[in-house]
Amino acid sequence: MNPISAAVIQTRLAAVHEQIAVACQRCGRDPASVDLVAVCKTASAAAVQQAAEAGQYLFGENRVQEAAWKQSQLPTMVPPLRWHLIGPLQRNKVKQALSLFDVIHSVDSLALAEEINRQRAQQSTAPMPVLIQVNIGREPQKHGLMPEAAMECITAMAQLPHIAIGGLMAIPPFHHDPEQVRPWFRQLADLSSQISSQAERLQLARVTMRQLSMGMSHDFTVAIEEGATLVRVGTAIFAPESLPPC
Repeated sequence: MNPISAAVIQTRLAAVHEQIAVACQRCGRDPASVDLVAVCKTASAAAVQQAAEAGQYLFGENRVQEAAWKQSQLPTMVPPLRWHLIGPLQRNKVKQALSLFDVIHSVDSLALAEEINRQRAQQSTAPMPVLIQVNIGREPQKHGLMPEAAMECITAMAQLPHIAIGGLMAIPPFHHDPEQVRPWFRQLADLSSQISSQAERLQLARVTMRQLSMGMSHDFTVAIEEGATLVRVGTAIFAPESLPPC
């Protein structure tokens, strides 16, 4: 992990928040409707602490083990840090993940949801907040439900009393031009709206569909214009100082 100064992290966070505000202004949204998830998979615990001291309290991690190590290295912060799991989750890591993360973005099967439900029942009376990962670009190397399978799977997941389905997450096909990614973001937003309507019709109380987790360092402003409520930004914050942040 490459060192990065607190001043650089603070400057970059300010720049990202400014970009969020400008993107929201373009599409008539309140910037408060978008949460920045600072993705720290390449950052040290010290860098996470520096970001927290600069006012960033929501972090995303790809791996359970990495989150456990970083959290063990960090002092108690006020307000406390919030952690989202944004990478794939193996069923044998569910118990540990539930003790580390506030939200899991990457639920991509009924079997995984059932294991989260089982483990959560043993740990807490509150349902575990999750997002359903959709393979919006149908890429064989990526995780996620196929779009046409999402509603059926979510309907089954909604019967599990110890999870709460808050929305969708996707990692669309990469393109250097963010405008080329816009159609994928729009498709995910449309799918979310369809699922929300059906969930309301079926009275699925634990399906709220308020969250859309989409957009990363190179394309998050376009994602915001298409309805993102959670943007996952890592490189633009934590890239080594010797490299450009995007």
